[in-house]
Amino acid sequence: MVIFHQHGEGENSIGRNYIPASRLVQMVTMHPALQYTPLEEKTVQCSLCAHRCHIKEGHHGICGVRLNRDGTLYATTYGMISAEAIDPIEKKPLYHYMPGTLSYSLGSVGCNFRCAHCQNWHISRAGVSDGLLRPLSHEEGVRRASAEGCTSISFTYNEPTIWHEYALDMGNLARKEYLGTVYVTNGYMTEEALRELAPMLEAFRVDLKSFSDEFYRKVCGARLQPVLDAAALARELGLHIETVTLVIPGVNDSMDEMEGLIRWVVDHLGPGTPMHFTRFHPDYQMVDRRPTPVETLEKIHHRAQELGVRFPYVGNVPGHSLENTYCPACKVLLIERSGYLTRIRGLKGKTCGACGETIELVTHERTTT
Repeated sequence: MVIFHQHGEGENSIGRNYIPASRLVQMVTMHPALQYTPLEEKTVQCSLCAHRCHIKEGHHGICGVRLNRDGTLYATTYGMISAEAIDPIEKKPLYHYMPGTLSYSLGSVGCNFRCAHCQNWHISRAGVSDGLLRPLSHEEGVRRASAEGCTSISFTYNEPTIWHEYALDMGNLARKEYLGTVYVTNGYMTEEALRELAPMLEAFRVDLKSFSDEFYRKVCGARLQPVLDAAALARELGLHIETVTLVIPGVNDSMDEMEGLIRWVVDHLGPGTPMHFTRFHPDYQMVDRRPTPVETLEKIHHRAQELGVRFPYVGNVPGHSLENTYCPACKVLLIERSGYLTRIRGLKGKTCGACGETIELVTHERTTT
C-alpha cells in the first residue's frame, strides 16, 4: 500500500552546508553517476545540470547529493525517497496529459536551485543526513504504480534532474509496463542529460519562473537561458510540455515581463502549449509578499489568449472557471475541473465534439519505447 504524504507541487531550492564525504558514505549506498567528466587531481565536472559544477574530491555539487569520492562521481540518493503519493495528474499541474488519471509520484531530497519562495523547502533543502530518506527499488516503484491503478509515474516534489540515474532506471521499466513518465522540473538541465532522458520521458512539466535573468540569479541562484534552451529542446525531442509560472506580486508580475514570456512560448514551444499562471502564497523566505490578486491572473490569462496561446490557465484558485479547458475555436467547455476532480464534457477523442477543432492532448492509451 502506498503511503500518502501531504507534499504539494512547487518551487524548488537548496542551500546545504558541506557534508564530509566520510559521513555521506556511512549513510547511503553509493551508485555510480552518469553525466560527468574526470579532471585533474581527482576533480570531476558534472554535466547533469546547467551549473556544470566542478566538484573536488570529497565534496558534492550545488545540488547537495552528487558526491565525488576519489575521483568518481556518485549519485547518493539513488533508490532513496522522501515522499511517495498517488496524485491526480492535475496536481502537477498537467491538464493536457492523460486528464482525469492518477500518477504515482515520488520525490527525494536536494535541489540545484535556491528559491526564496520554495514551497517544498523541507525536502529540497534537506540532505542525505537529515533522516528523511527510505529505500525504494525502481522495480518496486513500478509495481506499486501498477498495483494502485496509476497510468503514469511522476518524478516530482524536489528537482528530478538530480535523480537522473534512478529516474532513468524506473522510467525505462515503467514504459515497458505501459506506464507514462513525467518530470516536474525547473528545467535547469543540460542538453546531454535531456537527450539521455528523452527516450524514456513523455511529459516535461517545466517551471518558467520568470522571464528575467536577474530574477533567476537573485531568487533562484541560477540563470534563465538554460531553462529556455531545455524547454525548446524538450519540444524538439517530442515531449509533451506544459509550463507553470508562479506570479509573485511586485517581483515577476509586470505585464511587460509576462508578455515577453508568453511570446517566447508561442514562438518556441508553440501556441498549443498549455500555460499555467498560478497564484503565489507566502512561504519559506518570502513571507513578506501578499498572495497574488486573482484579478492579476485573469489579466495575464486574457493577454495570453490575445497573444495566441490556445490553452492558458489560472492556477491555485480552486473553483475558478479559468481552470477549465475550453475549445479555442468555438469556446465550448471541454474539460471541467473542480479542485482535482476532472470531468470530460465536450471532447470526442482529441477533438471538440461541437466544432471538430483538434485539441492538443495526450490520452492514456499506452505505447512502449
